[in-house]
Amino acid sequence: MTEARLTHIVRHPVKSLGYQERTAAALSKGRLLPFDRHWAIATEGAPFSGAPEGWVPKMAFVRGVAEGTLQAITARFDDATGHLVLSHPARADFIGHLPHDAAALIDWVRPLWPATRPAPARLVSRQDGGALSDVPEGWISVLNLASNRELGTRMGRDLSIHRWRGNLWLDGLAPWQENDLIGRDIQIAHVHLRVEARITRCLATTFDPVTGAQDGDTLTALKAGWGHQDFGVYARVLNDGNIALGDRMSVLA
Repeated sequence: MTEARLTHIVRHPVKSLGYQERTAAALSKGRLLPFDRHWAIATEGAPFSGAPEGWVPKMAFVRGVAEGTLQAITARFDDATGHLVLSHPARADFIGHLPHDAAALIDWVRPLWPATRPAPARLVSRQDGGALSDVPEGWISVLNLASNRELGTRMGRDLSIHRWRGNLWLDGLAPWQENDLIGRDIQIAHVHLRVEARITRCLATTFDPVTGAQDGDTLTALKAGWGHQDFGVYARVLNDGNIALGDRMSVLA
């Protein structure tokens, strides 16, 4: 039985608009982290009006793959009050409350979004309370620090974990061991998760999450080194429970 430790818990309250590190989280069966991708900014090209009834493909939203400078946004969100602070090196901070200050948030994002794309239009969340993640399944992403280190070594640079917009980061696995867990169950604290699929990556990961500049061709390095463009895995939460930094992760036989 392989063991590792949970070293980072990360969520993204508004899709593609900033990451927030957490020290603990309450996981629920079949769902993402609380408030992870809870909101998204629909563009004028979105194929729906009002709040979407369920999952919607990412093409409908403001997203990092369409404008990599969004990768440099950091977020501070308070679950109880809805207070949100977003920071970006090219903008004064956004400070407001969601969903009340949705119009101000769209105004803040607009200068960062290319004029050649459908314009940011409205802040939305799903009617069923689900997440506006990149895949329709209620999967949480699990990533391996050793794989990130090995890819960074190949590229000759330190790679921030926030390039990958992951949720749970583990240390103690061998590089790329996460890819061998497909179809198996893992346990973090008292929470069981079933590893379902590898995550194929896009151009958003080639942008530096500190500067927002395109700086580091992760996709070419992955393809040249390992013959694919996958990094991290998706897992399904099988039961309700709490996790915290430092918790032990076990691969169940």
